[in-house]
Formats: sequence, C-alpha cells, structure tokens
Amino acid sequence: QEQLVESGGGSVQAGGSLRLSCAASQRTFSSYAISWFRQTPGREREFVATISSAATYADSVKGRFTISRDNAKKMVYLQMNSLKPEDTGVYYCVASTALGSSWGRGTQVTVSS
Repeated sequence: QEQLVESGGGSVQAGGSLRLSCAASQRTFSSYAISWFRQTPGREREFVATISSAATYADSVKGRFTISRDNAKKMVYLQMNSLKPEDTGVYYCVASTALGSSWGRGTQVTVSS
C-alpha cells in the first residue's frame, strides 16, 4: 500500500506563499492520480486539487494554487500563492490506487490576516 508523507506546512500572513510536498513510496507511483484535500475544524474535508495526466482544481483555489508531480522522484507538490485566512487547515495528500485510496497524515497550514 502506498505510504505518503506531507511536508512544507507552516504559518504565513495573508498574501504569502507556501509550497507543500508529498513524498510517495511505491514504484507504481506514476500510474495513479494524486490529490490534495484540506480540513478545518468544524468543516467537512474539502477537495483542493488533483493531478494525473492533467490537473484539476477547486474553484476556491483556481488561479492561486498549482499542483505538479515529479514521477522520477515520486513527489507531488502544491504551490500555494496569494494565501487567504480561509485556506487555513490541515492539508492531506491522497493517492488513488488500484487497491483504494491512501492518505498521508497531513501538514498544518495557518494563514493569518
């Protein structure tokens, strides 16, 4: 089963940037889609972006976030620009594999106004 480890979270002011990373473990990494979700206390888990051969974004982050992958390094990145307080949450990396979904443990992003 795929194991995912997120990193790069932190605290920034509104308008700032962060780059999240997701490290995968399996050799089959290049064959499946990787997504980012986020969760804030009191709210349901929210889709942010996904990438397979192409990228798809939630409307709330379109134009500000960019998802990318490096299959040779088994890495996925989420570049987050023009951050807003409502982007605050725990960000999770998710692999959609033939055996089902695998989730990382998450990394905290806090955006202050």
